[in-house]
Formats: sequence, structure tokens, C-alpha cells
Amino acid sequence: MARVKGAMMTRKRRNKTLKLAKGYFGAKSKHFKMAKEAVMKSGQYAYIGRKARKRDFRKLWITRISAAAKLNGMNYSTLMNGLKKADINLNRKMLSEIAINDPAGFTAIVEKAKAAL
Repeated sequence: MARVKGAMMTRKRRNKTLKLAKGYFGAKSKHFKMAKEAVMKSGQYAYIGRKARKRDFRKLWITRISAAAKLNGMNYSTLMNGLKKADINLNRKMLSEIAINDPAGFTAIVEKAKAAL
């Protein structure tokens, strides 16, 4: 059986990494060893960022709901408690969208929450 050398697959693998490192500063986009490290680190940052984005958006929605609730004479925690007791199952994303785009509708929701308390 003929001996198989790994040159083609090695070159392919290295080119794939260098392609991912395209646009990086200095030698990180040219030298395989440095590119490999930079690509691995950027992958870690991307993974962490995907988790952090969910936290950041939830924090933003809560801030928006809180601000809108204060305009209606209520704080965030009381509003959420009232919504739960009134059996209004809206998630924070939708509540935040309603607060921004339909203030009158949000006021109606707040009134229902107040009545349930």
C-alpha cells in the first residue's frame, strides 16, 4: 500500500484557520501559529458574548418596563407581582415593546395589575 503524506490536509487546515484570522492585526493574520491562538481566543469571546447578550437584553427590557411603570405610579416589582396575580402572562420582551410602542395599552395593563393587588 502506498504511503500517504499529510501535506494536502495540513495545508487545507492551516488555510482554513488563516481565512478565519483574516483582518486581524499584524502577524495574527499571516502566521499560522499566532493566527491559531487568535482564532481560538476569538471563538471563546464569541461564545461568552452569546451568553452575555441574553443577560444584556433582559436587563434592558427590565429597565424599560421599570421606567414605564414609574410613569404610571408603580414600581417594577409591584407591577410584576400584580401581573402574576391578575394572571397576565406577558414576557418582559413583549411588555417592553408595549411600553415603547403603545403607552395607552401599557397603562391599561398596569391598571389591571393594580386591580389585582
